[in-house]
Amino acid sequence: MPRIELEHSDVCQLPAVYTKTIPNDYLDSMGHMNVMWYTNLFSMGFVGLMKKLDMMHLFERDDDGGSFALESHIRYLSEVRVGHTVNIHVRIVGRSAKRFHMLYFMTNEDKQDVSATYEMLSTYVSLSQRRTAPMPDTIADLMDELIAESEQLSWEAPLCGVMSA
Repeated sequence: MPRIELEHSDVCQLPAVYTKTIPNDYLDSMGHMNVMWYTNLFSMGFVGLMKKLDMMHLFERDDDGGSFALESHIRYLSEVRVGHTVNIHVRIVGRSAKRFHMLYFMTNEDKQDVSATYEMLSTYVSLSQRRTAPMPDTIADLMDELIAESEQLSWEAPLCGVMSA
């Protein structure tokens, strides 16, 4: 896979949905953040996005809605060390009636670079049926707005090429 080049300033045009200063317990034997924490931080980015859009109530059991991850792909671009502060940014790149395709970016504020990307395909589900279901219009409309904003950016989303909504 060819190396992707991303500008910190370009990625920072996207909403920052989660921030974390990397603690000592994220350290691995190589002296940097262990790979398991990337998934955790990107997952917190999804929660941050739902909170930012005031959509958490649409993904809670009372409303019978939720989301399941279907597929994901991480690209590690630059080392993250203990004490670095990272921001998670998100770009929604597409959706269908039931699925949504998102690309998360981890920026390192200490190094002023893009440390990783996390491409994810998820589906909306009815939790009472435990099956995929069409997204409520309120979610679909908000996602359409974010997709339209994403399409206005001057840079292409660095997709892996094997996922789509």
